Amino acid sequence: MVVDQLRTSLLPLPLEYRVYLPPCYQEEPERRYPVLYLIHGQSYTDDQWDRLGADEAVDRLVAEGEVSPFIIVMPRDRNWAQPSQDPFGQVVVEELIPFIDENYRTLPQREYRAVGGLSRGAAWSVHLGLSRWELFGSIGAHSLPVFWEDTRYLRTWLDTIPRESLPRIYMDTGEKDYLIRSTLWFEELLTEKSIPHEWYLFSGYHEEAYWASHIEQYIRWYAQEW
Repeated sequence: MVVDQLRTSLLPLPLEYRVYLPPCYQEEPERRYPVLYLIHGQSYTDDQWDRLGADEAVDRLVAEGEVSPFIIVMPRDRNWAQPSQDPFGQVVVEELIPFIDENYRTLPQREYRAVGGLSRGAAWSVHLGLSRWELFGSIGAHSLPVFWEDTRYLRTWLDTIPRESLPRIYMDTGEKDYLIRSTLWFEELLTEKSIPHEWYLFSGYHEEAYWASHIEQYIRWYAQEW
């Protein structure tokens, strides 16, 4: 796991981030890889997905031949404000993604780039994946609380994306999640607009034990088209 930071004029502190590289990354110097951007939840840091076992799940599934290897980037959001007051998203799309593509052997096409997150990170994944749809081929939203600012824009964003370019969308939440109404609202919007998506209502709460129990399912879905 590479732990590093990116200096940017848009944030008061450097953007901290982690990069998981598959075991074969050093062994196959000519190979290029898809990239999954995973964003943590509110009050947590860039180590959350690492602690929950995302990297170990990829290692195991790659070793078993179940998925193809890919890179994971885990940036840290220090601000709990809405997107208009938090430059984190702008830094991710305008500075972090180009930096990763320049410094790692990535496949830079959108179909090989996914964004996902849990809780607040899920709100970011929907925000970035739809407002900047040309950058991402897949969106994962785990226990989603939609940014309230985004509720006025989501219909327009969805209508703007060409039907043939709609990203893959995965949604899940626990049936006892206290933020379930927001998740259901967005799922109903997708259904209303006949936008294909995968939707799962599992048992569980809005907590790390829930997300950890579904890590392998998440990883399999992200890697499905790679």
